[in-house]
Amino acid sequence: MKNLAKVCIALLPFTVVAQQPTSAEKIQEALQQKEALTKNSTVKNISFKSIGPTVMSGRVVDIDVNPIDPTEFYVGYASGGVWHTNNNGTTFTPILDNSPTQNVGDIAVDWKNGTIWVGTGENNSSRSSYAGIGILKSTDKGKTWANVGLLDSHHIGRILINPNNPDEVIVGSIGHLYSSNNERGVFKTSDGGKTWTKTLFIDENTGIIDIQPVPNNFNILYAAAWERERKAWNFDGDGKNSAIYKSTDAGNTWTKISENNGFPNGDGVGRIGLAVYDENTVYAFHDSQFRRKKDSTKQAKGSGALTKEELASISTDELLNMKDKKLNSYIKMNGLQEKYRAENIKQIIRSSPGEMRPSDLVGYLKDANAALFDTPVIGAEVFKTINGGKTWKKTHEGYLDDLYYSYGYYFGEVRVDPQDENGIYVLGVPILKSKDGGKTFTSISKENVHADHQALWVNPKKQGHLIDGNDGGLNISYDDGESWIKLNQPAVGQFYTVYADNQEVYKVYGGLQDNGVWVGNHNAKIDKSWHQTGKNPYESLMGGDGMQVAVDDRNPNIVYTGYQFGNYYRIDRATGKQTYIQPKPKKDKPAYRFNWQTPILLSKHNQDILYLGGNKLHRSLNKGDDWEEISGDLTKGEKEGNVAYGTLTTISESSFQFGLIYVGSDDGLVQVTKNGGGSWEKISNSFPQNLWVSRVIASKYKKERVYVTLNGYRFDDFTPYVYVSDDYGKTWKSISSNIPTSAVNVIKEDPEKENILYLGTDNGLYVSFNQGETWEAFSNGLPNVAVHDLVIQPKAKHLLVGTHGRSLYKADVTSLQEFNSKEAIFSIKNIKKRNSWGSSWSKWLEPYTPSVTIPFYVNSDKELVLEVYSSDDILVNTIKMNATKGFNEVVYDVSFSEKGRKKYMKKHKEAEIKKAKNDNYYLPKGKYKVTIGGLTQTFEIL
Repeated sequence: MKNLAKVCIALLPFTVVAQQPTSAEKIQEALQQKEALTKNSTVKNISFKSIGPTVMSGRVVDIDVNPIDPTEFYVGYASGGVWHTNNNGTTFTPILDNSPTQNVGDIAVDWKNGTIWVGTGENNSSRSSYAGIGILKSTDKGKTWANVGLLDSHHIGRILINPNNPDEVIVGSIGHLYSSNNERGVFKTSDGGKTWTKTLFIDENTGIIDIQPVPNNFNILYAAAWERERKAWNFDGDGKNSAIYKSTDAGNTWTKISENNGFPNGDGVGRIGLAVYDENTVYAFHDSQFRRKKDSTKQAKGSGALTKEELASISTDELLNMKDKKLNSYIKMNGLQEKYRAENIKQIIRSSPGEMRPSDLVGYLKDANAALFDTPVIGAEVFKTINGGKTWKKTHEGYLDDLYYSYGYYFGEVRVDPQDENGIYVLGVPILKSKDGGKTFTSISKENVHADHQALWVNPKKQGHLIDGNDGGLNISYDDGESWIKLNQPAVGQFYTVYADNQEVYKVYGGLQDNGVWVGNHNAKIDKSWHQTGKNPYESLMGGDGMQVAVDDRNPNIVYTGYQFGNYYRIDRATGKQTYIQPKPKKDKPAYRFNWQTPILLSKHNQDILYLGGNKLHRSLNKGDDWEEISGDLTKGEKEGNVAYGTLTTISESSFQFGLIYVGSDDGLVQVTKNGGGSWEKISNSFPQNLWVSRVIASKYKKERVYVTLNGYRFDDFTPYVYVSDDYGKTWKSISSNIPTSAVNVIKEDPEKENILYLGTDNGLYVSFNQGETWEAFSNGLPNVAVHDLVIQPKAKHLLVGTHGRSLYKADVTSLQEFNSKEAIFSIKNIKKRNSWGSSWSKWLEPYTPSVTIPFYVNSDKELVLEVYSSDDILVNTIKMNATKGFNEVVYDVSFSEKGRKKYMKKHKEAEIKKAKNDNYYLPKGKYKVTIGGLTQTFEIL
């Protein structure tokens, strides 16, 4: 009766409330809840394996280097944790995996005592900058972690440790990303984090992005305040409260030092980065959102940047032949980068041959951001003070074009060479250095260095020794940036999507933040051997920010994929041909709106049919060559702002009926058509409103069933919203039950078992065996990382997990699919006999050890004996184990026990069982039986 009442309550209409940020107390409660769920999970012994890739790495946010030995350092990744190396980056070890989060803003290390401080929550304010849980501290070099406060800070700009008193720590918090809050500003502890004092607070929308001390004088500190407001539809990264502050008493009190003294003031002041040479000499790197003077729009000498006047005067052919880089620079400079890319603009021109000219395009684009279009932003600029902030002066004339333009909120770091007052480095796209105090700059980006730069360490004792952290990992230089070594050993890719094709040795595809789309065999060997062969097992298919992938089931060489804002292609991998397939609006019709993660879907009913979601749903009957609109605007309409919004985010077509299609939008609408777009019905009125629809899934088990997940991340609302309907969305039931608070990104049905669901959140993976009534943490080998996408390869029975920070993981879910609530041994995969078992081609190498995994389920914790029998019932090996309630796995090396070998040889005198080089005797080809407590299963050595 209780369960019936629960269901009836769940079916009632939901109360529509305005989204509120999740409280720090709720988040702390959720972390404790997840810890308990993990401990008691019945799937806690089913292991995930990292399958890479590593080659493209992920976004670095900070580097902390041992001042005595620069071959030892820690690296913080935005959503991939903290990693340690003591061999100059040859190998890295993750040290944050046993903490509740992998989201990092800044790190600080007390090298004398081995204490590590991690400010959680990335300090770049991008669309994928995940919130943290305050300050973590380890006193044992990362073996264990304690949360020492500032739980509601969400994003940490900087942490400083007083070198003379390691219990005195200064923290700069920039606060919530999508909402206002008070836990931002400068905080100080003098007792190692037991208590904190807020020593600088400006307002609920202004935080501290950077703090830098004077070398050898911790009493003098400089801090950068940053006012910003991000919404799903707009980002305002500047304001009159952005400024520079100074403290002369180790952060106890602060004075503004950037007011009416040469440094910009007013609403256009953006993010500021600081570099301190001595107590009087400070550099400030400023993302100026003030507009350029109209009579001074001439670009920096030799920049070759495109101007509005040039765009209006060139021919159509000239525009179409223009390099995308040049056109993209113009787009960024004029604040249009959130809505347009060079390929989009060229497509607009191509779609109306002879009817739309580049001069017409000026007016077309102007409608997007009219004020900004006519008056470009100043962008990056460097200031310097030589009197401790009393006055500031810009170091250079003209503009630092082609550095970051209007998205400097993503960059903003500057460094000064501790041995050269005039040697500075500024980080953007690319990285620049100056040897004359910022008067002139040269690029030190090279061919093996990612373009987007986030962190830099400059050796204070050896000039020219640099460690650079970027969106593609780490690089080291010993010649001041003239050449670089790449250090991409950790698997820290930020995947948005994962896809598996249907080949026997299937391929895994994935789209990543700022690192394009990649593909590799699911069983690819992830090590450094590719340096010897010259070919990485993962291959790049496309650049940009990689998005969704679909592969034609009839021909695995036909791949559909693309990059941000709907720039999709059909790729023929056999020929290398790429065909741009983004739908084009008809003449005189408004441009389509495409989400950052534009959804696509190949119809299972006909693989020539492709769907693509803008603000309308588009359908192609010929693989993307031609498109038709099969809906009107399925969103609430365009919302004023500089980010594409009012767009579709997810598409699902029923396997029962062609044309039964569900879509969800970024502004909270879920709609269904039962006639291929002939008519649409909104089915989201009872949901909490305005939330991002992260997934809609038409069930493969029941025609009327559909699942929906909503994501409140863009309101700092981390409530898990998960729903199911069994009547095409007329009524809904909440199935989030015991999921710890964390925004939900994806839900998937198991392809063989109706009751099994998988769920990916911003803090891990869950599985349900009862259609969402209850959930279990699914995390053995998987850190507490954002799970963006899931796919089950049905033939291999592999669950593939696309994480946003730790690349891809794989688990065998055969045992879950075979589970029926009773104790059992599940299917054991056969293994092929190899002569290499127990040996290697050199005595100096480790011998190869074969293995089979034996999965089983028991209803209670118990000691068990696993026995392996030959086909004629000879006991060839015995394994004793402690099993825990739930699913278990035993890895067996297919060897004889000494007793078992003697029994076997006594009966099979003719058998040739040779000792391997590792002194083991391995089973011959044949069928074998495994028993555990009366349960039986078989496998074969082929």
